[in-house]
Amino acid sequence: MSSSKRNSKKDKNQNNKNKGLFNSMLFKLLAASVIIGCVVLFVTTETDCMDKEAELAALQAQIDAYNMENAELQRTLDSDDLSAYMERIALEERDYAYPDERRFYDTSRD
Repeated sequence: MSSSKRNSKKDKNQNNKNKGLFNSMLFKLLAASVIIGCVVLFVTTETDCMDKEAELAALQAQIDAYNMENAELQRTLDSDDLSAYMERIALEERDYAYPDERRFYDTSRD
């Protein structure tokens, strides 16, 4: 009877080990999936961060250009020479001309 008790104890231990093995495998699988998820999340976050840093650099360059333009406009306003400024803007940016001025444009190029 003692050998049957030993066999029944071994069977119970093996059943417990199998249950423990299944639970251990399930735990390992869950841990691996959590680690993979964290790595994917980390890589995605780093990629987004690099994109935002590039966008920030572009916006900073644009801000610097606007600041330089504002400084130039402020110097023009401070110099009290608005007529020269208005003349320059009219000739360069608006394509205005003096009343007696003739302008010739090459229209053969397309």
